[in-house]
Amino acid sequence: MTNKIDLGGRNAIVTGGAQGIGRAIVERFLDSGAAIAIWDRDTELAKKTAAELKNRGRVAPVAVDVTNYADVERARDETVKALGRIDILVNNAGITRDGLLMKMKDEQWDEVLDTNLKGVFLCTKAVSRGMMKQRWGRIINITSVVGFAGNAGQANYAASKAGVMGLTKSVAKEAASRGITVNAVAPGFIDTEMTATLPEKVREAFLQQIPLGRMGKPEDVAEAVFWLCSDASGYVTGQVIHVNGGMYM
Repeated sequence: MTNKIDLGGRNAIVTGGAQGIGRAIVERFLDSGAAIAIWDRDTELAKKTAAELKNRGRVAPVAVDVTNYADVERARDETVKALGRIDILVNNAGITRDGLLMKMKDEQWDEVLDTNLKGVFLCTKAVSRGMMKQRWGRIINITSVVGFAGNAGQANYAASKAGVMGLTKSVAKEAASRGITVNAVAPGFIDTEMTATLPEKVREAFLQQIPLGRMGKPEDVAEAVFWLCSDASGYVTGQVIHVNGGMYM
């Protein structure tokens, strides 16, 4: 029996899907036949991205604050109304508020943990019941190489991404009996809007740590996410796929 390497007929949510890695995932899913809900707190950007991609497939922009459960439930219901059942959730939304630990404000810590970790928990909680009823689902959480290796000035970000990995493995064990797989993808140094603001010396230092000698592309991450959502990966759950050019092994 040959497994399908496409997502035709599937409906997916991609949080933070309006730009960067999230948008690359949205585009890959659309090209494979999936219908997509772009969940993003930037309403106008989500609408703009959806309009730009409308000719490539069925895409719906949904404004949401992933740190607020009532808003997440509202977004879920809006998505079901627009697309139908939810088959795939990609928890990609994330932020940084960098600073050395001794100077980090409580607000910097709380905002990053609320978005990057609590947001994954709330979105997963909101959609998992429906997946359990239909006995099929794919949940992919975007973590980071920083969650494994740490990084000076990013204690909050590293903690949030390490927490995502523990959450991934725990939910994978809870959901497996209902036909739901839960995995994570850990990008390394990816060329996005977030990394574009780094000083040139910092970028060069990162490149020296990458055996493949280049920054990753959002499409590199999207391909890993796509495979984990396809029927070809049906026996893979509770795992973390590293997409980092060898930066962390």
